[in-house]
Amino acid sequence: MSANLNPFEMAQRQFDEVADQLDLSSDTRALLRNPLREFHFQIPVRMDNGQLKTFRGYRVQHSDARGPCKGGIRFHPAETIDTVRALATWMTWKCAVADIPLGGGKGGVICDPSTLSVGEKERLCRGWVKQMWRNIGPRIDVPAPDVGTTPQMMGWMMDEYSKLVGNYTPGVITGKPLGGGGSLGRTAATGFGVVVTIREALKHLGINGKNTSCAIQGFGNVAQYAALTYKDMIGGKVVCVSCWDNADKKSYTFSKDDGIDAAFLQSITDQYGTINKAKAIEAGYKIEDADAWIGKDVEVLIPAAIEGAVNGETVKRVSKKVRLVAEGANGPTTPEADELFKKNGVFLIPDFLCNAGGVTCSYFESVQNDMNFYWSEEEVMQKLDQKMNVAFHKVLEMSKARKVYMRNAAYMVAIDAVTRAMQLRGWL
Repeated sequence: MSANLNPFEMAQRQFDEVADQLDLSSDTRALLRNPLREFHFQIPVRMDNGQLKTFRGYRVQHSDARGPCKGGIRFHPAETIDTVRALATWMTWKCAVADIPLGGGKGGVICDPSTLSVGEKERLCRGWVKQMWRNIGPRIDVPAPDVGTTPQMMGWMMDEYSKLVGNYTPGVITGKPLGGGGSLGRTAATGFGVVVTIREALKHLGINGKNTSCAIQGFGNVAQYAALTYKDMIGGKVVCVSCWDNADKKSYTFSKDDGIDAAFLQSITDQYGTINKAKAIEAGYKIEDADAWIGKDVEVLIPAAIEGAVNGETVKRVSKKVRLVAEGANGPTTPEADELFKKNGVFLIPDFLCNAGGVTCSYFESVQNDMNFYWSEEEVMQKLDQKMNVAFHKVLEMSKARKVYMRNAAYMVAIDAVTRAMQLRGWL
């Protein structure tokens, strides 16, 4: 991330650019530029050694104009309120561009979950819910997993909420484990959705997917399933992934010129996305520096890890061969990098369109919770493919009609949908 630009300032800057193009009124801007509500709280947790430790927690509800707020909860040592604000804002646009009846929210706790025992994580999850239960719910705000959190942690949160309200309420949280109110297909949904949008973009660009190669930043849930799906759906090869190494406290790029075996790498990756280096080397993988992925001579780049990874400096390393950037992560590309992509004619699939598969499948999970009837995995993935396909082409048509960059087109589609909802509710 640029030293002078935090994530929320970046989200606002992107919004302001499109608000000017749409000539939005000052009152509409005021309602959408900042979150409706924020919650800051302390979470006391009894640690395994008997000591009481206090953690800082957040929940930001950016907009509920189109429905209950929706968004993940991050457990990360570098979590900040501005990161949470930015992600909540992007969730509003993500739900609107995917045309699902939800608003935007996001939560976080400042902690390193890899240093916590199972019991400490459970007590921290339950403590977060004890602070927020009056302000979340199936018709208010529906959290989900994100960086540093898991389906099991969502199960604990759902259970704590159900105890506090006095009835079983699976729809309060999505991303829950199968058998505990979760949906089939949810684990793969975000990465799958990323590749659906890539498939449609390659068709638009007239590129045969079987002749493409791809570099991916990250190897968490999104990157893993994007890598697996890319080979199956596109037919091309993924030449590298990168990941954070918890032991070394730094990132590495794992590459193979003839294509990685995503299933093999997944089998030697721990729950925090750290690949076993010794086993990878033994299997013939080359281990390079953290940013090596961005300089690979490929047609497709998928930044699927952290905010601001493609910035004014790192974008200079992007190969002239790159035709398509698909933002699997939230906010991976800064405005400075966007300008270079525009100049070089790189086609970009913006984050809140590209990675909307996760929240779309979370919406499907909520619907199934409400019905108390669960769909087959095939049905979930068919519905997800259709939703992502429609969303992509809606943004593409806006881009062509208004002759604007795809990010701006996605904002136009989303802002128009949210503004219309506010007008219909009498807010404007």
